[in-house]
Amino acid sequence: MSETNLHKYICIEGNIGTGKTTLCKMLKQDYNCQLILEQFTDNPFLPQFYKEPERYAFPVELFFMSERYKQLQQFLIDRDLFYPFILSDYFFQKTALFAQKNLKDEEYQLFLRFFGILENLFPKPDLLVYLHRPVDQLFEQIKKRNRRIEIDLQKEYLKRIESAYFSYFNQDVPYPILILHITDLDFEKYRSDYEQIKNAIFQPYPKGVHELEIG
Repeated sequence: MSETNLHKYICIEGNIGTGKTTLCKMLKQDYNCQLILEQFTDNPFLPQFYKEPERYAFPVELFFMSERYKQLQQFLIDRDLFYPFILSDYFFQKTALFAQKNLKDEEYQLFLRFFGILENLFPKPDLLVYLHRPVDQLFEQIKKRNRRIEIDLQKEYLKRIESAYFSYFNQDVPYPILILHITDLDFEKYRSDYEQIKNAIFQPYPKGVHELEIG
């Protein structure tokens, strides 16, 4: 079985600053797959959310959910069969993970009603890849790239997001999850680092969580 026949829908996930979008773009160049990139900078509530999270959490999460829904509907429901597989730098479940950490309980319960309806419309990924780096490393990377909307982002927020992902991984998820620990890798700079990650992704994995230390 060829690499491109292993997984028809791959999601690359990770905390903020992990490099998931960069990796997706590199894989796109190698495989000419259909690429879905989240347009997070289009969220008008995000800068205010980083400054006042409690005040702007609900509108920021509703906007993310509606935009992800529209984008995934375009690519997954009306799929272009010309491409060997679909590659995305997020998965729809991310919507609920972030909302759980950012919303008050009553807001979150209301949010889940809408999320549950939309989630059932999409196919599940054949493989979810989670790129893991320590929070301290992520925080330094975020400061280095110096995006205006991330100026007020706090290290504690990154820790909450990491906790949300790993709590989800401990559930009975109906597809394979590959956690790649890439602390010492710079796959954008070093081709050998990138090849290690690529080789790990394009392997068969049964349902459940699989962890690999790379580097």
